[in-house]
Amino acid sequence: MSRIARRFEETRASGRAALIPYVTAGDPAPDVTVPLMHELVAAGADLLELGVPFSDPMADGPVIQLACERALAHGTGLRNVLGMVREFRQTDTDTPVVLMGYLNPVERMGPEVFVTAAAEAGVDGVLMVDLPPEECEDLAGLLERAGIDPIFLVAPTTSEFRLQHVAAAARGFIYYVSLKGVTGSQSLDPAVLAARLEAIRAISDLPLGVGFGIRDAATAAAVAQVADAVVVGSAIVRLAEQHPEAPERFRAAAAGVVREMRTAMDAARTATPAAV
Repeated sequence: MSRIARRFEETRASGRAALIPYVTAGDPAPDVTVPLMHELVAAGADLLELGVPFSDPMADGPVIQLACERALAHGTGLRNVLGMVREFRQTDTDTPVVLMGYLNPVERMGPEVFVTAAAEAGVDGVLMVDLPPEECEDLAGLLERAGIDPIFLVAPTTSEFRLQHVAAAARGFIYYVSLKGVTGSQSLDPAVLAARLEAIRAISDLPLGVGFGIRDAATAAAVAQVADAVVVGSAIVRLAEQHPEAPERFRAAAAGVVREMRTAMDAARTATPAAV
């Protein structure tokens, strides 16, 4: 059983929704990332999503675009990101780590080389935003043979036909993009979200994580009532922008956001549904 599957078994058994914070590797500086990962776990993160900096992050809004620019300015590339995971694994062998990024850096490294290096580093899942499930067979096969879960995005506009492709190819969990837009968007409709997740569950029994538009603890709590996991990115990443020269303050602020969301999510599971 993969670390991701085991973690979702644990959260389901305890009646919790998993909390998955996203951070851009190398932002605001390369030596901040690994300590930040540990602090987020201590604050209540169940899985970690580590963004691989890319020059054209098409699915991301301005907050994460700027984070990628800052990380790239520090020279953070895919090999550096794998090195961060390897360092993290020296003291944390339990928390699943998912790499989120784009296909170009993987193609430049070479898919076989990348998958081997990712497995050796301790990566548990890979989400390539611009890799469609209909064209993923080669990379997904390499990942599965290495014990790494290929993870895919599902959007509000995804057809049932295409969802079948996702359900067949995905492992670990399915990432539901809750809004028609980029990361950092501002509002969710809880009724629409709940109905859409139920439709996906009719096709796949994989856990469903919801991201995009998770802006605060109240939003996270509402999503936790209908989803298996809550993914939060821009709300954390923008803190790096606020503390560019004070990494300790950034880490403390990021951990505070995760801690607040964790508390609200756990409370929501025993409460009546709330508005998003």
